[in-house]
Amino acid sequence: MTSLKSTINKFLPFIFLFIISLLVVFYQYVQIPKNTTFDEIEFTKLALHLGKQGYTPYSTLATGHATLYFYLILLSFKIWGVSLMALRLPAAIFGVFNTILVYLIFKMVFRTTNYQLPTTKILPFLLALTFLSMRWYFNFARFGFEVTFLLFLELTSLYYMLRYKNTNTWTHLFISGLFSGLAYNSYQPGRIYFIIPFFFLLSSIMTAKRPPTQWSLAKCMLVFFTPIIILAAPLTFYLMKNPDIRIYQQFYPNNHEMTVQEKGDFFLRNLSSTAGIFNIKGDVNGRHNYPNKPALNPILGVLFVAGLIIALINYKDKYNQLFLFWFFLSLAPTLVTYPWENPNMLRTFTAIPSIVYFVGLTIVWISNFEFIHGALKKKLLLAIMFFLLGISSIYEVRTYFIHQSEVFKEAFEAERSLKSYLK
Repeated sequence: MTSLKSTINKFLPFIFLFIISLLVVFYQYVQIPKNTTFDEIEFTKLALHLGKQGYTPYSTLATGHATLYFYLILLSFKIWGVSLMALRLPAAIFGVFNTILVYLIFKMVFRTTNYQLPTTKILPFLLALTFLSMRWYFNFARFGFEVTFLLFLELTSLYYMLRYKNTNTWTHLFISGLFSGLAYNSYQPGRIYFIIPFFFLLSSIMTAKRPPTQWSLAKCMLVFFTPIIILAAPLTFYLMKNPDIRIYQQFYPNNHEMTVQEKGDFFLRNLSSTAGIFNIKGDVNGRHNYPNKPALNPILGVLFVAGLIIALINYKDKYNQLFLFWFFLSLAPTLVTYPWENPNMLRTFTAIPSIVYFVGLTIVWISNFEFIHGALKKKLLLAIMFFLLGISSIYEVRTYFIHQSEVFKEAFEAERSLKSYLK
């Protein structure tokens, strides 16, 4: 009986998160947004074109994309037929599974001795729900862009890197490299993602109680980088001969007609707009956001800023280093694109897990106040956590389904059926 109860308690969070994720992602799935965008139409054409030729790592269609995600769309079309639902289904599926991965990652992160929190078991669960309920997150799981797929690859790579740190199992290290290599073949920010698990690997090795031998260090590098090199090779060789169209169009440092001062001005403008995306002025694009609305609601905004400051002050902690590095690397692409592209919630999408981590860090910090002690006060803290994050989640979901959904009527401009645009 005890064993059965333990098993139920173990799997209950996963079941609950899975069900809630399904509800948030798939509620009125084909009605909100009801229409499609011309980007999605181009994605459909790209995926169908891939079915008419041999494997290619990159396509110049739809302004240029690595093809991995579009092969998944093609598979969805083959199973369900060419429809808006089939086009958007891969993004939705990964949108559901990412919530589980976030929960698993935060379970490992917040159970360490560095985080003395009486509610350690419940915190990862609350943070996973917070992650799921952010408009910034689940909005992109409800139409056919590939960022939820990219985030799935990145989260999986990080999860197995954390598993490797805890178990020293070579298989985990290899799988981490495998998913980093797959991320390289996804949306452009994924091409630099491998730096994150590699940074954490080096940090863990250098701070280990027993210094590694040269052979052990070489073996780590070999196991991690072998799948990355193999998976990245086709796309890399292609791009060596054929420049990436999207990067060429958006990467202003490569514009030889601009002066150094102009590029510096662009950088400062991007820095200002990107810093303000969280709490001041958000993305103006109606597909990404309710135009100009900050990406974070006031509750998350305050908790995020406080957690970011805490992480910067305690920068020697390896998990703070990890999420700080991931956060700033996720923002880096926006700083080198033309200012009229920013602030951009699509391009900075992979910063979301770090944001949620900083929210959790603030809760941990509050719980360690000296005046919070005793069972009653700990229960009060737990109740406040539930209340604040619950209000935040309700606010986010309400904003999306009541207000942002109205914007979609104009932002998703293609009103005819998807097939009619393919003729």
